[in-house]
Amino acid sequence: MDIKKVDKELSVSPQIAPSDLQALAEAGFKAVICNRPDGEGNDQPLFHEIEEAAQAAGLSAHYLPVETGKVGDEDAEHFGELLDSLPKPVLAYCRSGTRSVTLWSLSRGGKLPLPDILSASSDAGYDMSGVVRRIANQGRTPTEAIDARHDVVIVGAGAAGIAVASSLLGRDASLDIAIIDPADIHYYQPGWTLVGGGVFEASDTVRTLSSVLPSKVHWIKAAVAAFEPERNVVVLEGCRVIEYKRLIVCPGLKLDWHKVEGLVDTLGKNGVTSNYRFDLAPYTWQLVQQMKEGQALFTQPPMPIKCAGAPQKALYLSADHWNRNGRLKNIDIAFYNAGGVLFGVKEYVPALMSYIEKYGAELQFNHNLVAIDGPAKKAWFKKTDANGGEETVEREFDMIHVCPPQCAPDFIRVSPLADAAGWVDVDQNTLRHKTFENVWSLGDVMNAPNAKTAAAARKQAPIVAQNVMNDMRSKSDVSHYDGYGSCPLTVERGKIVLAEFGYGGKLLPSFPSWLIDSQKPSHLAWLLKEKILPPVYWSAMLKGREWLVKPETVKPEIVN
Repeated sequence: MDIKKVDKELSVSPQIAPSDLQALAEAGFKAVICNRPDGEGNDQPLFHEIEEAAQAAGLSAHYLPVETGKVGDEDAEHFGELLDSLPKPVLAYCRSGTRSVTLWSLSRGGKLPLPDILSASSDAGYDMSGVVRRIANQGRTPTEAIDARHDVVIVGAGAAGIAVASSLLGRDASLDIAIIDPADIHYYQPGWTLVGGGVFEASDTVRTLSSVLPSKVHWIKAAVAAFEPERNVVVLEGCRVIEYKRLIVCPGLKLDWHKVEGLVDTLGKNGVTSNYRFDLAPYTWQLVQQMKEGQALFTQPPMPIKCAGAPQKALYLSADHWNRNGRLKNIDIAFYNAGGVLFGVKEYVPALMSYIEKYGAELQFNHNLVAIDGPAKKAWFKKTDANGGEETVEREFDMIHVCPPQCAPDFIRVSPLADAAGWVDVDQNTLRHKTFENVWSLGDVMNAPNAKTAAAARKQAPIVAQNVMNDMRSKSDVSHYDGYGSCPLTVERGKIVLAEFGYGGKLLPSFPSWLIDSQKPSHLAWLLKEKILPPVYWSAMLKGREWLVKPETVKPEIVN
């Protein structure tokens, strides 16, 4: 038997034989559902044979036949009612298992998140993309009507989405552009490190989304449920369907707080904090101010994460405060990094190491945070050695700053746009999708091997805008992205190591070394971060003013 587990209640399989029922009972199954009509195949046992063997083995058997390719709405409804009423776990079968999974998927529509349904089906080996619109419509067949049509649809109204919309309108103000995002608030996330360091107020980093969206953009305040790129449509929750001529995907990434056992239960209390959340960054500063002695831990999960320097920025600013207040000698600081190096671009490591030594911080590489007990003030890390061996390390803390594991949003991960790792699959130079030619992506969600930073999105937005416009005008010219990203590493209050680099770790400084030496701490770089970059973000990047980031055109002969 080829049994595939869908969830804790249901498994599916191809056709079973009467002789299999005893083994199924011994495996713990309580009931079977037959979704294959009698007589469909010449070598197929009749249902009454299965039923008799099931009863002999102490199982209940139920007949819900569906013709292949003809799963109806009522079939799915009946399957859901049957599954809900039967003792669990249940095995459902048909010729290949596909009809059974389809019935389950449709019966769970509106009861489970769509990405969870698609993911469970995919993990079991079944592709439900063909019925995704029905699942989104609570398992029922929707009309084929299109609810809205736009020249360009942008998924995500974060830094990348607003910037690319503004850059497009700057090139053609007549474009019909829609942005899809359910949020009400827009955050300046690069400022949260400084909130956690007592430099900014949290209120400095937030505005209403309506106040920063371009006035000519249609805002669709809804969540995306699925993509149907073969039909050029985006399906929203509630099964509204939006058609596009060009699609730009930039919803950011998902902070997977639940991946660390016990973390969600203790965030914002018991000394557990994170600058990766707007409401928690002030708590970081509160803990830093209150701490007089004890153990302070800072963690970094496996890559990729947004702003790879942020976890250690929290360490530096905290340690600097303790140092200036004469408390550092009474506080043991440790940085637990799931990776094997302090920073991915080696040229910046010497300057950072000088501060690690200055603050007396303990470095622990290849240690990944896996569990935390806030009330007990304990954290557990999975330590991996050079040979791949693993052991669990326990560490006590008085304060711990956690950088959560990160991944692509669920609705991206299970979509046709994603690569095997779940990220939007693009050409790293043009940021165009590798399969669907009218789709582009930028920001944290795509799979180009660049640093996931706001500075990267600022560079990517005009490049994507230019490439979309060239495509709309049937021009063969393209603009290339060089992988630029910037990470202003706040090593102390008043000084920053301004790391700027592109693909392969190539240094890409924006300023001459006599003005800002990017490999050394700089007060001018601090002023750039504190005073200049916030207004550049609000008044330039989000407005489509492409200061220092205008894309260069690459001629076709150079591309080839």
